Amino acid sequence: MRSRTDHSKWSLRLLQWHAGHGRRDLPWQQAHAPYWIWVSEIMLQQTRVRTVIPYYKRFMARFPDIVTLARSGMDDVLHHWSGLGYYARARNLHQTANMICNDYQGIFPDEMETLKSLPGIGRSTAGAILSLAFGQRHPILDGNVKRVLARYHAITGWPGRKQTEGQLWELAEKYTPASQTARYTQAIMDLGATVCTRNNPDCRECPIEVGCLARRQGRQQDFPAKKPKKTVPVRDTVFVMLENEQGEILLEQRPPGGIWGGLWCFPECTPHTDVRRWVRKHLGYRVGYFRRKPSVRHTFSHFHMDISPVHVRIQGYDNQPRQSVPCCWYRVGARKALGIPAPVQRLLGEFNE
Repeated sequence: MRSRTDHSKWSLRLLQWHAGHGRRDLPWQQAHAPYWIWVSEIMLQQTRVRTVIPYYKRFMARFPDIVTLARSGMDDVLHHWSGLGYYARARNLHQTANMICNDYQGIFPDEMETLKSLPGIGRSTAGAILSLAFGQRHPILDGNVKRVLARYHAITGWPGRKQTEGQLWELAEKYTPASQTARYTQAIMDLGATVCTRNNPDCRECPIEVGCLARRQGRQQDFPAKKPKKTVPVRDTVFVMLENEQGEILLEQRPPGGIWGGLWCFPECTPHTDVRRWVRKHLGYRVGYFRRKPSVRHTFSHFHMDISPVHVRIQGYDNQPRQSVPCCWYRVGARKALGIPAPVQRLLGEFNE
């Protein structure tokens, strides 16, 4: 393990590099308000910067402060998150905003343990908020930082393993300087995002290239170790795209937890189901027009979903329509603030094609 002096030199090189090469045009950098930092950090979990930027701008235009976010309905929040994925993040944002407004008078907490107790905020996210917004000394360990540290020290093992993660946290703690913590935090994130990238790292532009063990061994692509491969399961489902005489489409709101929790989707049934009979029995409608559409695949973090869409037009009622879950008739192109997942949005967009 390198000495504390080496750690200080390492941090100084990063700070010097950042002065000339760091990113300064990201939308959440325009203010050091904890609300801005918090929203950006949650969005950046498992999502790249270039993908996040347009969503962040749209989200902040609608919810410019924590009070507005807390007072808004979940449908509105999910609507402005639609397409970004990992929707539990949006639900956690809304829940945390309410907790901060109700329990902390709308003032963002500035203590590590308090932040970590809030939904969706772990140690690294809390560290980023406290460092970037409050200037406190706390290490972070997002994907970029893991990559920089794993390569510099040639740390074997997948970072998702507890032992490997512990090694990386120990290094992150030692390298984080006592002063200029906000600048250092931004510097190491920027280094991972722009120089020590996942593929084709630009080692010649790296301020810590000389001591990097992965560079010395010519094994940059070996670190960090990749997640052990597992067979990705495939789940099959049928989306019933039910259209009424007015050209509106039936959507159902999913339960709060689980996949697409709280979002609005087409009714679903299992493959090999007789869709006409299912619609009559479970939805209460008589089927007229019926057409199967090409299947689509949607990939989640742990499985693939193969979706078989079926377009159905109703001719009337067979029995009382089901009211056991929240439903609505949705007009394609209407500006209705509903959270709709990406594959449903895509199918709605293709509805009249």
